[in-house]
Amino acid sequence: MPEHTDLVRWLSELGADDVALVGGKNASLGDMIQQLRQAGIAVPPGFAVTAEGYRLFLEHNTLHDRISEQIDRFKRDEQELHEVGRAIRDMIRGGDVPDDLAEAIRRSYRELAGEQGTDAYAVAVRSSATAEDLPEASFAGQQETFLNIRGEDDLIDATRRCFASLFTDRAIAYRENHGFDHMKVLLSVGVQKMVRSDKAGSGVMFSIDTETGFPGVILINAAWGLGETVVQGMVDPDEYMAFKPLLDREDLQPVIEKKLGAKARKMIYAEGGDEPTALVDTPDDEAARFVLEDHEILQLSRWACAIEDHHGQPMDMEWAKDGETGELFIVQARPETVQSRRAAGALKSYTIKDKGELLATGLSIGDAVAAGKVVKLMSAEEGDRFPEGGILVTTMTDPDWVPVMKRAAAIVTEHGGRTSHAAIVSRELSLPAVVGATGALDALEDGRDVTVSCAEGDEGFVYDGIAEVEVTEISLEDLPRTHTKVMLNLANPGASFRWWQLPADGVGLARMEFIVGNQIKIHPMALVHYDKVEDQEARRRIDELTRGYADKTAYFVETLSRGIARIAASRWPDPVIVRMSDFKTNEYAQLIGGRPFEPHEETPMLGWRGASRYYSDEYRDGFALECRAIRHVRDTIGLSNVVVMVPFCRTLEEADRVLEEFARHGLKRGEGGLEVYVMCEIPSNVILAEEFSDRFDGFSIGSNDLTQLVLGVDRDSDRLRGLFDERNPAVTRMIEMVIRLAHKHGRKVGLCGQAPSDRPEFAEFLVRAGIDSMSVTPDSFLTVKTHVAEAEKHAEAAE
Repeated sequence: MPEHTDLVRWLSELGADDVALVGGKNASLGDMIQQLRQAGIAVPPGFAVTAEGYRLFLEHNTLHDRISEQIDRFKRDEQELHEVGRAIRDMIRGGDVPDDLAEAIRRSYRELAGEQGTDAYAVAVRSSATAEDLPEASFAGQQETFLNIRGEDDLIDATRRCFASLFTDRAIAYRENHGFDHMKVLLSVGVQKMVRSDKAGSGVMFSIDTETGFPGVILINAAWGLGETVVQGMVDPDEYMAFKPLLDREDLQPVIEKKLGAKARKMIYAEGGDEPTALVDTPDDEAARFVLEDHEILQLSRWACAIEDHHGQPMDMEWAKDGETGELFIVQARPETVQSRRAAGALKSYTIKDKGELLATGLSIGDAVAAGKVVKLMSAEEGDRFPEGGILVTTMTDPDWVPVMKRAAAIVTEHGGRTSHAAIVSRELSLPAVVGATGALDALEDGRDVTVSCAEGDEGFVYDGIAEVEVTEISLEDLPRTHTKVMLNLANPGASFRWWQLPADGVGLARMEFIVGNQIKIHPMALVHYDKVEDQEARRRIDELTRGYADKTAYFVETLSRGIARIAASRWPDPVIVRMSDFKTNEYAQLIGGRPFEPHEETPMLGWRGASRYYSDEYRDGFALECRAIRHVRDTIGLSNVVVMVPFCRTLEEADRVLEEFARHGLKRGEGGLEVYVMCEIPSNVILAEEFSDRFDGFSIGSNDLTQLVLGVDRDSDRLRGLFDERNPAVTRMIEMVIRLAHKHGRKVGLCGQAPSDRPEFAEFLVRAGIDSMSVTPDSFLTVKTHVAEAEKHAEAAE
């Protein structure tokens, strides 16, 4: 035990009330060691050099007045920020560590090292400011961390360098902008046993979705080696998500997202030389593997929930895996300070008109659209030439970039993930950013007009030119209550969390083909029968997309199941109706490797689509993959709110055959609460509604196809556009008929389509007809909800 307890304290002695003594990070680590050990959370042992030690250092070197003088020069505009910052850091790095403080650190380090000896014992040395992570402050990334520090002298020097990092340029500017007294913010230094993540992996974890504030997930980023590559945005990490409400079920594996990152470089212990760490290329076979296995994702996620519950707020954590023991550790935890502080009450919907050529893509940060001229910078030192409102394009950012970022309209970086410096600061500044945009520096020329879109889901896009952007604000206040359920149409899993605050009654239509076409991209039969794909370019693209999968069909099942799971998680526990694939043959043929498996049809709209494919020998194996994905979502992940729906089911015999196929693959209607719906989009579905009611649990009216087939009008024909109208009596009587007959047999009926959004009188008709639900696009939700409420009032008044 250290003798100088006012200068050095063991982490195990510290608690949440010790922020003033050891800063937010160290107090949080001590609190976890004391309070969360019973939850199984492992924290590496260590000690903290207290704020008293920092005060003693300043006093011993008579630095207080000299630092204040430098700060005053900056305030009086006598010196630039970078000059003042460098001068203060040089003063501190040149100071002597007083004997009492040095001896306290040395003794504690010897005790921590024990029998291993200090020459071999590696520690992480981290800065912990006494005012950081208060509700009104976010000091993340402003101070330094030093890894793989060995030996007493190197530890003393690392401590001094941590002291100096209290005056990084970003830290000075942040305190100045937020009114903090520079001399009242003190620094503690945490010294922890190094986790050998150089031989495994590490990363960052949030107990909230960082882009939308959706509280139902844990987000984890992971890369090989030491975690600084993730924090600093040097690499494109793996990304995982787990669904919180099901994490207490040991029989489930609620991992709803797994994205393989490039992880091109990793940080390891250096061998020789002056630097303790080194950046090296990641071997190809290692880069092609996920850093964490599912059970490790779940263990970290359960820890994150325990840490969040303990603190009573969303948390930002760093974790590491020891490559020698296989153990997982939490090495930092602090409050999340962006999404958790955002006010609820309104959502913005962005519509981009006349998009230009797509120039670059990456991960979407924020939820907005911005336009301007590209300004490419390779170093923050070039910041003087960056104009207000420019689009900053660079490789990656660090704290030195913040003054430049503040002047940007949007940011594009070639490297980094959702927890990189560029992502964190962009959120704090409410700027749209596209990170991990490989090739952006080549694709985006200086001075080019571009539009940066981060409002289309997980993926961010950079388009050529200045696009017209329509912004709609959706107020969540004073929304009317309705007896008729108003649900959402969702297709893009990446955008589903954007709408979690909408008080919808579930998802009335989730389109499986969107996930297949936009995320999987490969024809399922080309994965089942890869040997039959003769096109070499198609084989190359299939190999690239299925990298890391020994079984190519597993790529289809996992990608599809996790896409469905994200949509289902966004509305849990309300029902999410997933329509099985409904591509037409010409659309299927456009998928990678699809052409050999699809016939040419003159009229694909009325051809081999929907139910007729599922029991066909030519597609049955592809349908089996769809069923495996649904089973994984419901039985393994645990999202039992998923309802399956059969499209374009022409006859009763076809319905029976499809239900048999479902049952063959473990999806038997009624077992485990499974409901099976049918699309009502063919006149036979209406005429035989009572018989279809014996086979299905509900109907979803596809008003476009039903109108087309009832009136005999091609819905895409410009010449016949005036004839295509859902309000035609032939169509409305069909709708009334199916509602009446379905209700007679206790079956639910919903409608998914745009008509209730565009025409208030159509919504009123549906309410009068007794529809159970309407499903609309999220940006139409408020309009339809209002129309339905008014229609219900009129119906009540008429009774």
